Amino acid sequence: MIGTRVSLRTRMSAGDAHYAGELVEGAHIVTAWGDVGTELAIRLFGDESLFVGYSEIRYTAPVYSGDWMEYSGYIEKVGNTSFTCHFEAHKYMCLDKGEGLADSAAKVLDPPVLCAYATGTLMVAKELQRPEFGDPEFQKR
Repeated sequence: MIGTRVSLRTRMSAGDAHYAGELVEGAHIVTAWGDVGTELAIRLFGDESLFVGYSEIRYTAPVYSGDWMEYSGYIEKVGNTSFTCHFEAHKYMCLDKGEGLADSAAKVLDPPVLCAYATGTLMVAKELQRPEFGDPEFQKR
């Protein structure tokens, strides 16, 4: 359970661009990590959880509309009602804006580019925990 990674993949649309040059704001990454954390909570406790907060968020590369992103996370530590997770956001495909290429040209990034990482804490109140409905692999402590 500790260290078992879950992930969510999505593409940044033109509507996600917030700044000049089709740059996507970092809040999109944080929102996606909320969904990753929710999946981890369900797998662990059988409940969606509440996000307590982040102790660290670092943005390491820009994200643009048209980028394909993978948001992942894993549990680092589990307490009675809370758990701490490590989150990452990687860009694994993007539009290829090279000279003379069609607007639809794209490329796979190998290796994927780390765009952000964070540490976050979530909690599920004891009375809401239902580990019997979670993932059996996450019950091994």
